Amino acid sequence: MLGLPDSVHVCLFDLDGVLTDTASVHRAAWKDTFDPVLKAHGLPEFTADDYAEYVDGKPRLDGTRDFFASRNLDLPEGDDDDPDDAETIHAVAKRKNAEVQQHIQDDGVVVFDDARVYLEAARAAGLRRIVVSSSANTEQVLQVTGLVELVEGRVDGRTIDEQHMRGKPAPDSFLAGAALVGADPSNAAVFEDATAGAEAGRSGRFGAVVGVNRLDDRHGSELRAHGATVVVHALTDLLPGSA
Repeated sequence: MLGLPDSVHVCLFDLDGVLTDTASVHRAAWKDTFDPVLKAHGLPEFTADDYAEYVDGKPRLDGTRDFFASRNLDLPEGDDDDPDDAETIHAVAKRKNAEVQQHIQDDGVVVFDDARVYLEAARAAGLRRIVVSSSANTEQVLQVTGLVELVEGRVDGRTIDEQHMRGKPAPDSFLAGAALVGADPSNAAVFEDATAGAEAGRSGRFGAVVGVNRLDDRHGSELRAHGATVVVHALTDLLPGSA
């Protein structure tokens, strides 16, 4: 049904890069946040490749830790009470979130046309629809874009933090999304644009892992290598008659 195995009746959608064009917003916010720290330590600037390799799809704190570890930069962990300008993992992550919220407030959020069409088709077909995102701003984005009317629930960065889940590439958040509608993972499809998310879909043994490649051929190959069972450039590629 809708390009998915017959056994699948639940869709678990990542948000950034799958339903909305907020991946570019996050990428810019990470760069604005990381580059001053890197410059202070005489290190090269944050790149798009760094985003894809160390940050994309992960909870904010995990992405911060993993990126700085990749540059052999050992910052103290700190905590949520750190001053905004402190050089700790928590303070840097907090600055990044403030950057994203400012972008959303100033510029709004773009919904991919193909994503809205697919969501509407999935609703019409009776498929269950849950958003699973590492972003703590998921609720705000769903409200701003009107996508809240097309989905039934969400597991997001706040859920991950409150329930002490492991972030992607662990499958915990997707498993929680399936549990929201009482579904076995084998009856659910994961929709992901990040390699960490595709890997989470594979390790969770979901019925399908749809890699959404809005970048280039190399990224499509990486999605397959990390567990995507099918890779599309747009969600509408899955619809009947799209070939």
